[in-house]
Amino acid sequence: MTLIKSISGIRGTIGGRASEGLTPIDIVKFTAAFGKILIGKSGNRKIVLGRDARESGEMVSNLVVGTLQSIGAEVINLGLSTTPTVEIAVPLENAAGGIILTASHNPGQWNALKLLNEKGEFISDIEGKEVLTLGESLDFDFAEVQDLGKVINDESYLQKHIDAVLALEYVDVEAIRNANFKVAVDAVNSTGGIFIPALLKALGVETIFKIHCEPNGKFPHNPEPLKEHLTDLSAAVLENGADLGIAVDPDVDRLVFMMEDGELFGEEYTLVAVADYILSKKKGNTVSNLSSTRALRDVTLAHGGEYFAAAVGEVNVVTKMKEVDAVIGGEGNGGVIYPASHYGRDALVGVAILLSHLAKLGKKMSEYRAELPQYYMSKNKITLTPELDIDGLLDAMQKNYAHENHSTIDGLKIDFENEWVHLRKSNTEPIIRIYSEGPTPEAAEAIAQKIMNEMQEIISK
Repeated sequence: MTLIKSISGIRGTIGGRASEGLTPIDIVKFTAAFGKILIGKSGNRKIVLGRDARESGEMVSNLVVGTLQSIGAEVINLGLSTTPTVEIAVPLENAAGGIILTASHNPGQWNALKLLNEKGEFISDIEGKEVLTLGESLDFDFAEVQDLGKVINDESYLQKHIDAVLALEYVDVEAIRNANFKVAVDAVNSTGGIFIPALLKALGVETIFKIHCEPNGKFPHNPEPLKEHLTDLSAAVLENGADLGIAVDPDVDRLVFMMEDGELFGEEYTLVAVADYILSKKKGNTVSNLSSTRALRDVTLAHGGEYFAAAVGEVNVVTKMKEVDAVIGGEGNGGVIYPASHYGRDALVGVAILLSHLAKLGKKMSEYRAELPQYYMSKNKITLTPELDIDGLLDAMQKNYAHENHSTIDGLKIDFENEWVHLRKSNTEPIIRIYSEGPTPEAAEAIAQKIMNEMQEIISK
């Protein structure tokens, strides 16, 4: 059993002993701590709650609802929802914050509490540590019977979210409707099976082929939307002659497209394509994390903007986007963050923008993909002994490449003329992850192997 407490929330496997898995005790104490902190800061007792469709969701939701009532909170319960839907609901409800019950792309035995501030954005590392400290100490009182909180069940946010997407300036419903797209959807039997088809209908897409769209939480394949997990979607696109396929993760904040030939558009290229369209309408800056494709930089420069890199993690990307007033940003895992909507990864926004773009281009997805900058990524890792000084190893590599353009804001990233390599140490195990990218698959793997060999030489000395 596993329990991970980090900047991204309280995440773990269901069952086991307290503090070793995500048990009822762990759920209650960290929910109570977060709620007490929210209420204590502003006096606002309203907290928004939503969940994905995984099988433990109802159980976890019942615990969270009861716990929030026990500290006197007013719970706006959206029920089956998505991460971006809860994010937009928090400010619309003038709530103190929000909780999303989802383990994102993790398998079905996992669940998590993802925590939002009053803006509907993920809490900071400092705020996260405050929650953990209070949750472990339980140094607070619960409400007496006359002060118990109430629950309001609100199922209106599916439509509110869709309406907000349709109202975005550069979403062209008429163009999408006239394009007569045929679209296949794989929602891994979670809430994307509700939200994505409903959005497509609202955008004027009449022909939708739904696979794995029953929100019962029984994931038919690994829920991370990667090529090797999307064979059913590829088959559905080819068998039905679809113009494209759409895959999302269980909480609908990651978005991947399948081309009409059954090949993946590439999760790294979701943000690139969306940015290409937005930047054609509005010149500005972009942001992605250090491990994302260089193609976003190329597209940004081609449109006259400036590209900036942030440390890995949605919170870090959002912080940088605000700092440089980016018009679009996100992560190479299929996460699109469009500030004109809200500062959170949103697959619904990504779908609407990409379909608007394709409708205006009048090209097949494969034709458009061939026009974008071509890069290929390689992902490796080195397993180390626990006693090894990983920071010292990264420092030694930095000295070796001090003459190259490099960044140390998140591990070590070295930018060569035609390739880059990003070295990041794991926070949970003694490994270094090596991400690399080049103009060909061979080039990406070659530069990764070169760097790994050099690290092994340093270790052996």
